[in-house]
Amino acid sequence: MVCKVEGRIIAIAAFVAMILSGCNDVQEHTAPAIRDRDSASVMTSYGVNTLISDSGVIKYKIITERWDVNTIKNPSRWTFEKGVFFEQFDEKFHVQAYIQADTAWYFDQQKLWHLRGRVKIRNINGLLYESEELYWDGVRHELYSNVFSKVTTPERSMEGTYFLSDERMTHYTVSNSKGSFTREDMTGESKDEDKDKKDAKQDTVQAPQPMRQQLQKHRRTGQ
Repeated sequence: MVCKVEGRIIAIAAFVAMILSGCNDVQEHTAPAIRDRDSASVMTSYGVNTLISDSGVIKYKIITERWDVNTIKNPSRWTFEKGVFFEQFDEKFHVQAYIQADTAWYFDQQKLWHLRGRVKIRNINGLLYESEELYWDGVRHELYSNVFSKVTTPERSMEGTYFLSDERMTHYTVSNSKGSFTREDMTGESKDEDKDKKDAKQDTVQAPQPMRQQLQKHRRTGQ
């Protein structure tokens, strides 16, 4: 999901950059500006609720209360101060996955997303990721976090202070972790192999060990 959503976001970013590039040839005013306009957004949208289609089928939804685009700041960025929410749908318009955060920044030149505050991601495989901060690097195609993170799947739960994953969240690492694991997670053995070992152990008959006869002490009586 992450890879597909990122492709759509970058496409929108390229479209916005193409439109804004038409303003670069405007002549400067004779009077110098009082201060740099690095804090002014070139575009501000309120109440965004947009559906995105793929091959004629609606696949994604983007919801945010405020969306600021600033190409003057270095680096240029998009800001979602009031939070952002992404959804992915199946062909029957059922929600398959989602991404949400209280605040988000997208640095379009670096293709880097920075999500902060009650970050949650659920992918189509049922994996749920929860943290207070997450980075999404579109160049390296990876997700990472240096704060406490929790990963929950139908089989296990993991917690740790460092998280690294691919974009699809199918291969991930949680360091300084704690949580519940299945036996095959730790040994690499499958459940069938573990069951065979238990059955073999039960079939083994151990011969009883002979007990050593305890010696009794007798008091010597006088004649």
